[in-house]
Amino acid sequence: MKLLGRTLSGIFIWALIFSGTVANAQTHYPDRPIKLIVGYPPGGAADFVARITAEQISHELGVAVTVENRPGAGGAIAADLVAKAAPDGYTISLYGPHAQIKALYPKMALDPEGDFVPVTNIATGSMIICTNLNAPYKNLRELIAYSKANPGAVFNASSGNGSTPHLAAALFESIANVKFSTIQFKGGGPAAVSTIAGDTQLMFATPPTVMSFIKNGDLKAIALTSAKPSAAIPGVAGAEESGLLGYNSTFSYGLYFPAATPSFITNKMFVAATKGMAQPGVKQRLAAQGMDVTTSKSPAQFKANLRAEAPALAETVRISGAKLE
Repeated sequence: MKLLGRTLSGIFIWALIFSGTVANAQTHYPDRPIKLIVGYPPGGAADFVARITAEQISHELGVAVTVENRPGAGGAIAADLVAKAAPDGYTISLYGPHAQIKALYPKMALDPEGDFVPVTNIATGSMIICTNLNAPYKNLRELIAYSKANPGAVFNASSGNGSTPHLAAALFESIANVKFSTIQFKGGGPAAVSTIAGDTQLMFATPPTVMSFIKNGDLKAIALTSAKPSAAIPGVAGAEESGLLGYNSTFSYGLYFPAATPSFITNKMFVAATKGMAQPGVKQRLAAQGMDVTTSKSPAQFKANLRAEAPALAETVRISGAKLE
């Protein structure tokens, strides 16, 4: 009986220590800098969103949040890095839906459902369909008519095989029943330079890549890739209004923790991110780059939305033929 009593006493003491440790972690998280991994290079839409998000989270949590760019393989390199990180709340990531990465790299040992804890969506944007100023089509209807009459005559500058603009263009071809001659560039910048020069005549681009060129009159925006117009990109019609029904292609960025991250950390980060992105001026800063703040109502809602969108993303990748190894 004495031995049993000592054993039970030991278990009770251990339980008190453990519960105290957990309570202490919940009270003091975070107590050191947080690293925000971005799966895309500096200067693009994701990097822009990540740096604003890092600023806001840092302000809300009272610790430094540093942005670390790990570009390559359409975000797969960063996804793999975060999936293997310690689930302690000090490594978080910002990039597009994992289902798209998985569809692009089917042989990659990545489980979108099991390897990550979704926190919240952050921002959503429509891409802009741009043309060279001397292109023989001035709007979307004319582009479709010209492309049907001249298959392969329109040279489309893509920002990289498997990139979001590449997938948007491939989906456009499928729905409009047209065929472009697509040239792959290493990023949106070189693709824009080519289109401005007239070496290519068309490009699908994230707004930060081309907004300044459009404002300066170097490129012509003929439509958005979203079905409806966007308040963040005034003066440019959505695809539906421009004459292409059934076409809708947008991009989004969200926050993810490694799997097994405790729920109290996820919830604290969710509150910090959503509160931070709702602060005055943030919406305007994103709108200036053609994006909208679209935080989720809860981590559970974000997870459900990702699951619902996964089949459509996989189908877009299939249509594009952009599966990579």
